[in-house]
Amino acid sequence: MKTNRWTRRAMLLLAALTVLLSGCTTYVTTQVTAFSDWSGGDATRTYAFMREPDQRNNLELTTYERIVANELATHAFRQVDSAQARYLVGLSYGIRSDVVTVAEPVYYNPWPAPYWGWGRPYDPWGPWGPFPAGYVNQSYPIFTHLLGVRITERATGKEVYNVTARNSGGESSLVRAMPYLARSALADFPLGNGVVRTVKIPLDTGAGAPNETPVPAAAPASAMAPAPASGAKAAQ
Repeated sequence: MKTNRWTRRAMLLLAALTVLLSGCTTYVTTQVTAFSDWSGGDATRTYAFMREPDQRNNLELTTYERIVANELATHAFRQVDSAQARYLVGLSYGIRSDVVTVAEPVYYNPWPAPYWGWGRPYDPWGPWGPFPAGYVNQSYPIFTHLLGVRITERATGKEVYNVTARNSGGESSLVRAMPYLARSALADFPLGNGVVRTVKIPLDTGAGAPNETPVPAAAPASAMAPAPASGAKAAQ
């Protein structure tokens, strides 16, 4: 689906505001779109990642597969050899950069010292005052991150689940954004067909999201139960 010019501008402006407020941001907000033909009561969730021939030695893709595999494991998926897998999982991903220009106000103080405390500690407005004297255009880089997860039946080639996660902000690294994308894409799996929603995940304020998430050791399907993605909040 193509976004029109005004919708795209609005999305970029919102992302720019996110950058401006990044100092107090506590959540990573991701838009998720899912298409599903998933049948209920499926106890055999074995899968293998599928790759194009030119991707066999792609270290970046290997890193993203590990992150996605960790999220799939929370929903009782178990990674096996492709010959024994019931499902094949394919990933698509990317990052795009834009520059957004925002008009920011420049303030002045109409009450000069000493009557209004010009720059004194008790002056609530500081040396600039509460009134905008004009506006200055400031440009900010915006990065849009994308992850697509496609699940097909190995035996028939039938697509049973296709989900896309997208977010924007000042993060210039796709690998640092990937854990949030993967967790958002697979939160509350499986979603209904044609579901579009927003997922909010608490921002890791420490060292940041890990580039590689360890995959739990495989366990018998009967011993594994689906669990919701940790820390994810969804707003329909």
